[in-house]
Amino acid sequence: MKSITSTLLIDDDKFTSFYNEKIVKKHNQFGEIISVNSGKAAIEYLEDAIKGEALKPDVIFLDINMPAMNGWEFIENYRKLDVEFTNNIKIIMLTTSSNPKDKERSQTINEIANYINKPLSLPVLHDIINNLIPVKTS
Repeated sequence: MKSITSTLLIDDDKFTSFYNEKIVKKHNQFGEIISVNSGKAAIEYLEDAIKGEALKPDVIFLDINMPAMNGWEFIENYRKLDVEFTNNIKIIMLTTSSNPKDKERSQTINEIANYINKPLSLPVLHDIINNLIPVKTS
């Protein structure tokens, strides 16, 4: 069985965050959903998770275009976190960007497991579960 304990959604747009949270919950295989509105808030959340004060996400949906700390800057800061902690987290870049250079750039970053155009949908989530999440063995 494939198992996700929690999912971290990172998007500065309130409507998009609301929609993403609803669709991910509707899919019902992404565990507890945590939603933050910036890359900075996400790094702070992950630092808390490293200390055991928050759930470690198995999956992160990351927007590119955000003020203060965009998705690329998030990745730079994410790389500074404990690799033992971040090793098995799947980051999915979720964006409205139509710039082909963004997709090309994402493919050169090992931490990014997939690049998906918004909006999220149930078939896309199903594909993520089937192709990116390892089967849990007990």
